[in-house]
Amino acid sequence: MTSDTALASLEFAVTPHPSAATAAERDRLLADPVFGTVFTDHMVQITWTEGEGWHDALVQPYAPLSLDPAAAVLHYGQEIFEGIKAYRHADGSIHTFRPDQNARRMQRSAHRLALPELPVEHFVQSLRALIAVDGAWVPSGADQSLYLRPFMFASEPFLGVRPAHEVSYLVIASPVGAYFKGGAKPVSIWLSEEYARAGKGGTGAAKTGGNYAASLLPQAEAYGQGCDQVVFLDNERNVEELGGMNIVFVRRDGTLVTPASDSILEGITRASLLQLARDRGHAVEQRPVSLDEWRAGVASGDIVEAFACGTAAVVAPIGALKGHDFTDQQPLGELALSLREELTDIQYGRREDRHGWLVRLDA
Repeated sequence: MTSDTALASLEFAVTPHPSAATAAERDRLLADPVFGTVFTDHMVQITWTEGEGWHDALVQPYAPLSLDPAAAVLHYGQEIFEGIKAYRHADGSIHTFRPDQNARRMQRSAHRLALPELPVEHFVQSLRALIAVDGAWVPSGADQSLYLRPFMFASEPFLGVRPAHEVSYLVIASPVGAYFKGGAKPVSIWLSEEYARAGKGGTGAAKTGGNYAASLLPQAEAYGQGCDQVVFLDNERNVEELGGMNIVFVRRDGTLVTPASDSILEGITRASLLQLARDRGHAVEQRPVSLDEWRAGVASGDIVEAFACGTAAVVAPIGALKGHDFTDQQPLGELALSLREELTDIQYGRREDRHGWLVRLDA
């Protein structure tokens, strides 16, 4: 479904929360935030209908949704989402990171799920609208941020199997602390060989809930094996991605190699890290990587580092790969954490933003 550009200027009607958190309550909640457990006072909602396009842009109190039991999302899973952060800089200003890329990825996800494509400028405007009322919720502690969750779902009450004629787009926000207490730590990875995350021609490249639902059982299996995360293979035993993160390998000659296929989500954190590596003179390859190549590369010393990356953790060095009949200890290097430091320094305004990735939200 093509992008609707009928609304050149999107105006948000604001309804203040009648019992918003006091400054003292908010400070208490921001002292040590846990990912996805505390939410700000307000949320954004925009409605799309087949006849009117995008309309009724609202900033309203955070509250439970009222859905008809026949809402199409509950039956056919027509739903997508994004994840992006807002960062408070030392001068108090609030910025986000490459929101145009999140907006375009959401458009690609919408296209694959037969949902309407929210224009990029409206996506960014929805973030600004929420920050305008809930900016005080952006924490200022070390490695803290406000996690923004835009999402879209088929809200039309209809049981026929076709794209919905009514869709709701919302943005909620949750303050979060450092993903790793005390710095990024190596994670252990369980190799899932019985389950697939996505298939060729499927929805693997879209950020849709079904992909994550498919990863939950193998992720539970990973926990049962004493591992932190699960990694998936495609039908040709090429490495895809983790349950919610991309993966990157570093070769002895300094080349960064990352799996590429039409069933892998295009990570914005990964793309940014790869660009920073290019800036340093590293070669980058995006191509299929087989499990055999990974294991043989570690055994021979050709692969000197492997790491996972995504919005929540930024970078997680991989310390071990475990399967049913093997455990491969992974070499730990310095590049992953060095790139992580550079990227987070840019996001928090501690280092020059050479690529113009930061967008101020409170101006």
